[in-house]
Amino acid sequence: MSSQANPTQESFDQQRPPSTVSPTRPFYWSIRRELWENRAIYLAPAYVGGVYLFGFLFYLHALPHLVRAAIPPEAVEQRGALLQPFDFAAAAVMGVAFLIGLFYCLEALYGERRDRSLLFWKSLPVSDLTAVLAKASVPLLVVPGTCYVVTVVLQAIMLLLSFLVLSAGGLSISILWRALSFFQSSFYLLYHIFTVHVLWYAPIYAWLLLISSWARRAPLLWAVLPPIAIGIFERLVFHSRHFIDFIASRFSGGPEMDTSALTGGFPFHHGVHLTPGHFLVSPGLWIGLVFAAVFLVAAARIRRDRGPA
Repeated sequence: MSSQANPTQESFDQQRPPSTVSPTRPFYWSIRRELWENRAIYLAPAYVGGVYLFGFLFYLHALPHLVRAAIPPEAVEQRGALLQPFDFAAAAVMGVAFLIGLFYCLEALYGERRDRSLLFWKSLPVSDLTAVLAKASVPLLVVPGTCYVVTVVLQAIMLLLSFLVLSAGGLSISILWRALSFFQSSFYLLYHIFTVHVLWYAPIYAWLLLISSWARRAPLLWAVLPPIAIGIFERLVFHSRHFIDFIASRFSGGPEMDTSALTGGFPFHHGVHLTPGHFLVSPGLWIGLVFAAVFLVAAARIRRDRGPA
């Protein structure tokens, strides 16, 4: 006698809505995967901050002398010298974060082909474009965000240690506090990271991701040789260097860095005049973002067709 399905169970299965997955969930877990596999993304800036803080301890013995020299109203240069350790702390962390972004992009797509883990990741319900965008989010969102948090925490600890040393010497921290303008400087730092390290550097990271998805060997060479070859060709044939100047301006930071160079300060210093309108209407910004989008789409297409290296 043949068994028949339970009509109650069939009715329940028909009425039960199909399970749906949020379209943002694969993207979220792809980013989580990158953080699990690349701990240097957030550990390296923290290590640099710790090493810099250790060196700052040796600077503290000279801090009371520097504060006394900065007390007279005309001692503008001396008050500027008080800010240098804080500015250099931000520069050190951001420099390391930039290098992390460069080397991460070179390895991101090439590494999964080299160790053949690409075959496993392609078996998951995650599109190639989602995977590439998740990898691009690391140098464009995760690394800059980590850099900002580490820098602000580092400067806050430095300011606290300065307060303890000056209080022990019977000096007020008001001069250092007014010169630093901690909260205002933190906002300027956030503005600098967003405009330069996110928007302006976006085509650089996207280009490296494209090379990482395409190169079968030595992605670093394939990333730097074509621009060098184009620059040499232009120099020899047209006796000009427009392409080299274009690449140099992309690495130099663009209009916001040019503004800080004119004032003689750090680009994230609160004394630098911000020009967001000039930056947003800069043709170089939008041309770079268009190139970044094209590079990322091309990287996703290549990842779909490429096999293990």
